[in-house]
Amino acid sequence: MSAEARAPHFVRSFERGLAVIRAFDAERPALTLSEVARACELTRAAARRFLLTLADLGYVHTDGRRFRLTPRVLELGYSYLSSYTLPQLAEPHLEQLVARVRESSSLCVLDGDDIVYVARVPTRRIMTASITVGTRFPAYVTSVGRVILAHLPDEEVQARLARAELKPLTTRTITTPEALRAELRRVRRQGYAVVDQELEEGLRSVAAPVRDRDGFVVAAVNIAVHAGRNSVDSVRRDLLPHLLATVAGIEADLRITSPAPAAAPGTGTRRSSSSRRSPAPPE
Repeated sequence: MSAEARAPHFVRSFERGLAVIRAFDAERPALTLSEVARACELTRAAARRFLLTLADLGYVHTDGRRFRLTPRVLELGYSYLSSYTLPQLAEPHLEQLVARVRESSSLCVLDGDDIVYVARVPTRRIMTASITVGTRFPAYVTSVGRVILAHLPDEEVQARLARAELKPLTTRTITTPEALRAELRRVRRQGYAVVDQELEEGLRSVAAPVRDRDGFVVAAVNIAVHAGRNSVDSVRRDLLPHLLATVAGIEADLRITSPAPAAAPGTGTRRSSSSRRSPAPPE
């Protein structure tokens, strides 16, 4: 930025301090005072003041001749990364997925006995109800709900099934705890869920779980299609690979941006370490 273009509030000394930090990189992990001054176009005296201030703050270490950044510099970037929420992180991935498959995709979390849409990229309307961020459906009857439920601890699955009112929303809806437990076991084994016209006639969906850096399921991503255009086989063959690749991309970002344990609302996945690699729901 040229001097003429700078606003009155611009703090030149702050700009120079940031320039000193940026002078270090993979090719130049250690620099002398003269090298820093030259790289930042500073006098040696100014460069020395900036380096010693950074050293006092813990961002730079020196052996008396060369200076190096310390791991504390990572805090500067983490403030941004930690404020980047899962929906914001996932949305670019969903947009790329929708561009490839030409079908709607959503990110959902578990809240109580419902799933809640927290990010969505639609294409065409295929349901009677309009779906937006904040829309809720019973978890037991959705693909996103089932992949999250399937990875909860056994005792939590049992408790949820004991209190659940499994209403037949269509003629295909699973309405018995025994049948739902069997379906959750299958979902856990195969790593994804397909729901065929159980939430609404004419609607098929496939979903896969999203795991954080510790392996806990914190959300799920789905692709929803019209049953008249996509058979169950074509959903598995043509859409599932793209879905799994998208989830892998989201999880890769989560490993960078979510170092602190944090589960989605209502999932209960942080209450027991068994939720990470727990066995299938009991008979």
